[in-house]
Amino acid sequence: MAINYEQQAADWYEAWNSRDAQNICDLYADDLVFTSPFIRKLGLSEDGALTDIQAFYAYVSNMLPRIPNLRFEPVANCIGVQGHTLVYRNQSSHIVTETFEYNDLGLIRLANAAFSTAPIKRKNYGSR
Repeated sequence: MAINYEQQAADWYEAWNSRDAQNICDLYADDLVFTSPFIRKLGLSEDGALTDIQAFYAYVSNMLPRIPNLRFEPVANCIGVQGHTLVYRNQSSHIVTETFEYNDLGLIRLANAAFSTAPIKRKNYGSR
């Protein structure tokens, strides 16, 4: 199956910015492997990995109420050989990358999140 990475990115941002856990999880495979520093920080896994959709759903459902102003602003969609990496600014102005690989059904099977260590200040370029 050929993956349309631009459409996948649009669907991903729409789901996360809707703040609906089920819509978000519908993008991921049942046998998902998802890694994030926040998984370790929340004490959900020592290695920072969740290895199925039920654990990921619990993570998302737990996280969304903690971040009521959650919002992801696209910066770039970097396309690779086996997947793509979304680069975005979150509600705290941190730059985040999420790298995805997909299964044959077009669902995310591998996801790896990385976060900037400090907020990135926006540059003011005048009237643009």
